[in-house]
Amino acid sequence: MSIAKNLTEIKSQLPAHVTLVAVSKTKPVSDLMEAYNAGQRIFGENKIQEMTEKWEQMPKDIEWHMIGHVQTNKVKFMAEYVSLVHGVDSFKLLEEINKQAKKHNRIIDCLLQIHIAEEETKFGLNEEELNEILKQVQNDNSKLENIRIIGLMGMATFTENTAQIEKEFKHLKAIFDKLQTSNSQLQTLSMGMSGDYQLAISCGSTMVRIGSSIFGNRNYQ
Repeated sequence: MSIAKNLTEIKSQLPAHVTLVAVSKTKPVSDLMEAYNAGQRIFGENKIQEMTEKWEQMPKDIEWHMIGHVQTNKVKFMAEYVSLVHGVDSFKLLEEINKQAKKHNRIIDCLLQIHIAEEETKFGLNEEELNEILKQVQNDNSKLENIRIIGLMGMATFTENTAQIEKEFKHLKAIFDKLQTSNSQLQTLSMGMSGDYQLAISCGSTMVRIGSSIFGNRNYQ
């Protein structure tokens, strides 16, 4: 089955309010161009160097999303072009994104990553840390003019247990709803990947990150 066919099929199942991020990590530019030619304009990568190489080679109307864990010393390499950073998990990282965005006279959108899984290996903030960061951002608003927090992101536990995944997604949605009452800028809830995106959408996701269902299995060397 072709990449274009996979894309068309997935898009036909997505509600109008849900944004599709095509997760293209480890895939060659030729595969991304096949998706691009089929109308896809939002691509997600988890390594800044790989994303930058693809950005340099590909059409400039693409929105690049950084979906992996971000090290502060790498922010400068993507600040010129990145549209959305999904995995922001510290105030220090927000400050760095702001600093680098300023150099390019840009405002970079960010999602705060919340730890909802039962696996220790996943990154993210707990609710207390989340509220602390939002408070700092409000206090330092004048200083952080080059970033905009537009929502939350979370990854469910890697498990066959659908009930557990659903519980984690609903937990994240509840946090999102609570924050939205006092912060109208929060519009994006990024949760759900190839294996669980339909469940994520039913739990309130507005952005899904789909890789293998579009491009096939990853090429890890």
